[in-house]
Amino acid sequence: MKISIMTLFPEMCNAVLSESIVGRAREKGLIDISAVNIRDYTLDKHNRVDDAPYGGGMGMLMQTQPIYDCYLDVCSGFEKKPHLIYLSPQGKTLTQQRVKELALLDGIVLLCGHYEGVDERVLEEIVDEEISIGDYVLTGGELPALVLSDAIARMIDGVLPNEEAISLESHFNGLLEYPQYTRPYEWHGKKVPEVLISGHHENIDRWRREKSLETTLKKRPELLKEADLTEKDIEFLNKIKNE
Repeated sequence: MKISIMTLFPEMCNAVLSESIVGRAREKGLIDISAVNIRDYTLDKHNRVDDAPYGGGMGMLMQTQPIYDCYLDVCSGFEKKPHLIYLSPQGKTLTQQRVKELALLDGIVLLCGHYEGVDERVLEEIVDEEISIGDYVLTGGELPALVLSDAIARMIDGVLPNEEAISLESHFNGLLEYPQYTRPYEWHGKKVPEVLISGHHENIDRWRREKSLETTLKKRPELLKEADLTEKDIEFLNKIKNE
């Protein structure tokens, strides 16, 4: 998997991508993620990449030329045309399912807008998909691009030390994750649930499943409509709903 981030702030992106699990994955060559500075491709003698919008209005718009030339150069580093995503509040909201689908691609380019946005013509020319990480507005696309890169990286084989851990995380299987505990056994008068120290793996697995269902029902009940539920799951949910 190769991801290129087209941005005006590559140092910001590299600072995050060099740390923790993603940073180690990059060092091991498990995933290739790089940030490319759009400003390096401007033909303006003052190094500008933006201008005032036609028709008036507040703010500035990123221009077509630097973005397009950057895109062409970035694409030359891929074996085949990469999938280009524009991080935008107008895009479809990111889901775990979409992350899993994107992780199967060979190459992705992420375009980070800034200022008041990007000239519509270059978006029409190069963008394959628009993605939003939520219904709110940020100062630029860098944080959403980093969120998406992190989410995709976690799906790549070898990035996480335990493959099973991926499938148990919140949203991966349509449910929220069950509560977890570590030492000490008792803290502020609260003890770790006895089932977790029983050594009975079947009971532990069932407890975790039920807690996952209970947590989802309490915090994000709408997720249950799309979750893959067994008859036993449905029976448990009906039971706690009637309590």
